Amino acid sequence: MRLFPLACLAACLVAPLAFAEKADRDKPIVINADLATADDANRTSTWDGNVIITQGTMRITAARVVIKEDEKRYKHYTATGAPVTFRQKRDNVDEWVEGSAQRAEFDEKSDMLHLYDNARVKSNQNEITGQVISYDMTKQVVAVTGAPPGTKGPEGSRVKAIIVPAKKEDAAKPAPAAPVSPNLKADTEVK
Repeated sequence: MRLFPLACLAACLVAPLAFAEKADRDKPIVINADLATADDANRTSTWDGNVIITQGTMRITAARVVIKEDEKRYKHYTATGAPVTFRQKRDNVDEWVEGSAQRAEFDEKSDMLHLYDNARVKSNQNEITGQVISYDMTKQVVAVTGAPPGTKGPEGSRVKAIIVPAKKEDAAKPAPAAPVSPNLKADTEVK
Protein backbone atom coordinates (compact mmCIF):
# COMPACT_ATOMS: atom_id res chain seq x y z
CA MET A 1 0.00 0.00 0.00
CA ARG A 2 1.47 3.36 -1.03
CA LEU A 3 0.31 6.39 0.86
CA PHE A 4 0.43 9.99 -0.17
CA PRO A 5 4.07 10.46 -1.08
CA LEU A 6 3.56 14.16 -0.49
CA ALA A 7 7.11 14.90 0.38
CA CYS A 8 8.24 13.64 -3.02
CA LEU A 9 6.41 16.61 -4.46
CA ALA A 10 8.93 18.94 -2.95
CA ALA A 11 11.72 17.16 -4.77
CA CYS A 12 10.91 18.98 -7.99
CA LEU A 13 9.38 22.21 -6.72
CA VAL A 14 12.52 24.23 -6.39
CA ALA A 15 16.10 23.37 -7.27
CA PRO A 16 17.52 23.17 -3.74
CA LEU A 17 15.01 20.55 -2.59
CA ALA A 18 15.90 16.87 -2.68
CA PHE A 19 13.90 13.64 -2.39
CA ALA A 20 12.15 12.61 0.80
CA GLU A 21 13.31 9.70 2.90
CA LYS A 22 13.29 6.80 0.39
CA ALA A 23 13.34 4.12 3.09
CA ASP A 24 9.88 5.27 4.25
CA ARG A 25 8.16 3.43 1.37
CA ASP A 26 9.19 0.09 2.87
CA LYS A 27 7.95 0.91 6.39
CA PRO A 28 4.54 -0.10 7.77
CA ILE A 29 1.66 2.35 7.34
CA VAL A 30 -0.18 3.18 10.57
CA ILE A 31 -3.58 4.90 10.41
CA ASN A 32 -5.28 6.28 13.52
CA ALA A 33 -8.73 7.88 13.47
CA ASP A 34 -11.82 8.32 15.60
CA LEU A 35 -13.84 6.12 13.23
CA ALA A 36 -13.05 3.75 10.36
CA THR A 37 -15.53 2.15 7.99
CA ALA A 38 -14.85 -0.29 5.17
CA ASP A 39 -17.13 -1.12 2.26
CA ASP A 40 -15.64 -4.25 0.69
CA ALA A 41 -18.24 -4.40 -2.10
CA ASN A 42 -17.24 -0.90 -3.28
CA ARG A 43 -13.56 -1.31 -2.33
CA THR A 44 -13.62 1.83 -0.20
CA SER A 45 -12.42 2.61 3.30
CA THR A 46 -13.13 5.85 5.13
CA TRP A 47 -11.20 7.18 8.09
CA ASP A 48 -12.90 10.01 10.00
CA GLY A 49 -11.97 12.32 12.86
CA ASN A 50 -8.48 13.43 13.77
CA VAL A 51 -6.86 11.12 11.20
CA ILE A 52 -3.12 10.61 11.68
CA ILE A 53 -1.20 8.53 9.17
CA THR A 54 2.46 7.64 9.66
CA GLN A 55 4.91 5.71 7.54
CA GLY A 56 8.53 5.94 8.67
CA THR A 57 9.33 9.64 9.01
CA MET A 58 6.19 10.70 7.11
CA ARG A 59 3.22 12.04 9.09
CA ILE A 60 -0.09 13.16 7.56
CA THR A 61 -2.98 14.69 9.49
CA ALA A 62 -6.50 15.20 8.12
CA ALA A 63 -10.10 15.36 9.24
CA ARG A 64 -11.03 12.58 6.77
CA VAL A 65 -9.25 10.16 4.44
CA VAL A 66 -11.08 8.07 1.83
CA ILE A 67 -9.21 5.25 0.08
CA LYS A 68 -10.75 3.71 -3.05
CA GLU A 69 -9.28 0.66 -4.77
CA ASP A 70 -9.87 -0.27 -8.43
CA GLU A 71 -10.16 -3.79 -9.87
CA LYS A 72 -6.38 -3.92 -10.42
CA ARG A 73 -5.80 -2.93 -6.76
CA TYR A 74 -4.55 0.58 -7.53
CA LYS A 75 -5.59 3.00 -4.83
CA HIS A 76 -6.85 6.57 -4.99
CA TYR A 77 -6.51 8.56 -1.76
CA THR A 78 -8.42 11.71 -0.87
CA ALA A 79 -7.62 13.56 2.33
CA THR A 80 -9.62 16.56 3.52
CA GLY A 81 -9.11 18.69 6.56
CA ALA A 82 -8.76 22.08 8.01
CA PRO A 83 -6.10 21.75 6.66
CA VAL A 84 -4.48 18.48 5.59
CA THR A 85 -0.86 18.64 6.78
CA PHE A 86 2.19 16.53 6.11
CA ARG A 87 5.78 16.33 7.24
CA GLN A 88 8.57 14.02 6.10
CA LYS A 89 12.34 13.87 6.50
CA ARG A 90 14.44 14.52 3.41
CA ASP A 91 16.75 11.76 2.27
CA ASN A 92 20.37 11.84 3.52
CA VAL A 93 20.12 15.22 5.27
CA ASP A 94 18.81 16.49 8.57
CA GLU A 95 15.97 18.53 7.01
CA TRP A 96 12.22 18.13 6.70
CA VAL A 97 9.65 18.78 3.97
CA GLU A 98 6.29 19.99 5.24
CA GLY A 99 3.15 21.35 3.72
CA SER A 100 -0.58 21.80 3.82
CA ALA A 101 -3.72 22.16 1.71
CA GLN A 102 -7.45 21.89 2.27
CA ARG A 103 -7.55 18.73 0.15
CA ALA A 104 -4.91 16.30 -1.08
CA GLU A 105 -5.40 13.54 -3.65
CA PHE A 106 -3.00 10.85 -4.78
CA ASP A 107 -3.65 8.35 -7.56
CA GLU A 108 -1.36 5.31 -7.45
CA LYS A 109 -2.08 4.26 -11.03
CA SER A 110 -1.11 7.58 -12.63
CA ASP A 111 1.40 8.50 -9.89
CA MET A 112 -0.21 11.95 -9.70
CA LEU A 113 -0.46 14.03 -6.56
CA HIS A 114 -2.71 17.09 -6.30
CA LEU A 115 -2.89 19.58 -3.44
CA TYR A 116 -5.96 21.86 -3.59
CA ASP A 117 -6.94 25.13 -1.94
CA ASN A 118 -4.21 27.15 -0.29
CA ALA A 119 -1.57 24.56 -1.15
CA ARG A 120 1.86 25.07 0.41
CA VAL A 121 5.07 22.99 0.39
CA LYS A 122 8.15 24.06 2.35
CA SER A 123 11.62 22.63 2.83
CA ASN A 124 14.18 24.43 4.91
CA GLN A 125 13.57 28.08 4.00
CA ASN A 126 12.33 27.33 0.46
CA GLU A 127 8.58 27.45 -0.06
CA ILE A 128 6.04 27.30 -2.88
CA THR A 129 2.37 28.26 -2.62
CA GLY A 130 -0.63 28.34 -4.91
CA GLN A 131 -4.26 27.30 -5.06
CA VAL A 132 -3.32 24.01 -6.74
CA ILE A 133 -0.02 22.13 -6.75
CA SER A 134 0.10 19.07 -9.02
CA TYR A 135 3.03 16.69 -9.23
CA ASP A 136 3.52 13.94 -11.81
CA MET A 137 5.83 11.56 -9.99
CA THR A 138 6.60 9.53 -13.12
CA LYS A 139 7.70 12.50 -15.22
CA GLN A 140 8.91 14.47 -12.19
CA VAL A 141 6.99 17.54 -13.36
CA VAL A 142 5.26 20.00 -11.07
CA ALA A 143 2.59 22.56 -11.94
CA VAL A 144 1.48 25.30 -9.58
CA THR A 145 -1.54 27.45 -10.39
CA GLY A 146 -3.37 30.33 -8.78
CA ALA A 147 -6.75 28.69 -9.53
CA PRO A 148 -8.14 25.20 -10.15
CA PRO A 149 -7.53 23.85 -13.70
CA GLY A 150 -9.95 25.26 -16.27
CA THR A 151 -11.01 28.16 -14.09
CA LYS A 152 -9.88 31.73 -13.74
CA GLY A 153 -8.89 32.56 -10.21
CA PRO A 154 -9.88 35.69 -8.37
CA GLU A 155 -7.93 38.82 -9.21
CA GLY A 156 -4.54 38.68 -7.58
CA SER A 157 -4.46 34.88 -7.34
CA ARG A 158 -0.91 33.98 -8.19
CA VAL A 159 1.68 31.40 -7.34
CA LYS A 160 4.65 32.24 -5.17
CA ALA A 161 8.03 30.65 -4.61
CA ILE A 162 10.58 31.61 -2.00
CA ILE A 163 14.01 30.27 -2.87
CA VAL A 164 16.84 30.97 -0.47
CA PRO A 165 20.23 30.60 -2.16
CA ALA A 166 22.35 27.87 -0.69
CA LYS A 167 25.50 29.07 1.01
CA LYS A 168 28.50 27.93 -0.92
CA GLU A 169 31.42 26.62 1.09
CA ASP A 170 33.92 28.48 -1.10
CA ALA A 171 32.08 31.79 -0.67
CA ALA A 172 32.86 31.84 3.04
CA LYS A 173 36.60 31.56 2.43
CA PRO A 174 38.52 34.78 1.72
CA ALA A 175 39.94 35.09 -1.77
CA PRO A 176 43.66 34.25 -1.96
CA ALA A 177 45.94 37.29 -1.99
CA ALA A 178 47.47 38.18 -5.32
CA PRO A 179 51.09 37.11 -5.56
CA VAL A 180 53.55 39.93 -4.99
CA SER A 181 56.06 40.36 -7.76
CA PRO A 182 59.58 41.41 -6.70
CA ASN A 183 59.57 43.98 -9.55
CA LEU A 184 56.62 45.91 -8.11
CA LYS A 185 57.21 48.82 -5.78
CA ALA A 186 54.87 49.67 -2.95
CA ASP A 187 54.64 53.29 -4.11
CA THR A 188 54.07 53.75 -7.80
CA GLU A 189 55.64 56.73 -9.44
CA VAL A 190 53.79 58.42 -12.23
CA LYS A 191 56.02 60.08 -14.81
